[in-house]
Amino acid sequence: MGTFSIWHWLIVLVIVALVFGTKKLRNMGEDLGGAVKGFKKGMADANEPEQPAVTQEKSATDETIDVQPREKTDA
Repeated sequence: MGTFSIWHWLIVLVIVALVFGTKKLRNMGEDLGGAVKGFKKGMADANEPEQPAVTQEKSATDETIDVQPREKTDA
């Protein structure tokens, strides 16, 4: 008596479909599926180690700068 049979679940499903409509239920299912997919993608991105971005531009450390030392002056 405590466990519902398949017939109980089918009746509940029919009532829910009549109340909400199949289109609304389909949209809710798509939204839920998209949310789960986004959550899984976010978890996978969080577990990947960060890789430094490779740039084609020269940075300031790649260039050589020639510098002449200043002469000391007595002031």
